[in-house]
Amino acid sequence: MNKPELIAVNDLPDVASRELQHPHVTLDWVGMSDIHQPLLVRDGKHTKHVQTRVQIYVDLGDEHAKGIHMSRLYLILDEHSETRPLTGAGLKLLLRSVLESHRDLSSRAFVQFDFDYYLRRPALISDNSGWNSYPVSIKGTLMDGDITLELSIGVQYSSTCPCSAALARQLIQNQFDDDFGSAGSVDVRDVRAWLGTEQGIMATPHSQRSDARILVRLRDGLEDFPITDIIDRVESTLATPVQTAVKREDEQEFARLNGQNLMFIEDAGRKLKDSLDEQAAVTDFWVRVEHHESLHAHDAVGVFTKGVEGGYLPIP
Repeated sequence: MNKPELIAVNDLPDVASRELQHPHVTLDWVGMSDIHQPLLVRDGKHTKHVQTRVQIYVDLGDEHAKGIHMSRLYLILDEHSETRPLTGAGLKLLLRSVLESHRDLSSRAFVQFDFDYYLRRPALISDNSGWNSYPVSIKGTLMDGDITLELSIGVQYSSTCPCSAALARQLIQNQFDDDFGSAGSVDVRDVRAWLGTEQGIMATPHSQRSDARILVRLRDGLEDFPITDIIDRVESTLATPVQTAVKREDEQEFARLNGQNLMFIEDAGRKLKDSLDEQAAVTDFWVRVEHHESLHAHDAVGVFTKGVEGGYLPIP
């Protein structure tokens, strides 16, 4: 079978480059999403390989242009991903390259990388460890000559209801009165044995898997993305992150941590707000915490921001 005759590139039709006869409305963003792109990302002093899903856009500001150059966006993204790790400086360079490729059409550029970030986490007591996954987004926006870099991270944790804990303790006290109230005095060994029975601890507080979604605006000049730093800060602040490898001793320690860190949605929010206020790499933040109730069919939700002028709005 004969191969088709090749046509010179300059002879191929380019409909997108044709100028419109009459001016049309401009568009805020045009580009591509869900591009699958492997790359290296700088997390503090470490470089890790991740599989990303990318969105990349420019605005269509020329009223006479039919469209943008999609292939340019893709090729620039691929070249940057292949030749350098993703850093703060690298993302700024990518945004400027994207805008330069459309200098006659556009004045703004946006890139977002979404990926699952894996960290090896040790067990609470035993010598085991396992991988935990955290949804991460890195965003860069170039508008009016200014570049903004943002980092979004999701962290799962356990929350035990303080009200439920108090009600459970009362039921245990009532059961104690029923079992020992008429005895006058009670032998310590009998009480200890009773505390180890299902009849003794006849009620437990409810806990639920919970989510913290953190969006931060990064300080200008920051070279490396503080992914692990923020995850570590959130998990240590809440004290009850979900676990990977668990033996009985680890599960017992997890129960102890939940009992010592009872929290309503308001408690979780206040703890995180105080902690993120101390993060030097962050100039602003927006956080949504969700407790996926085991008592109710609905969730408890809290939203808060740093509260800086012109910063993130506290919109759920």
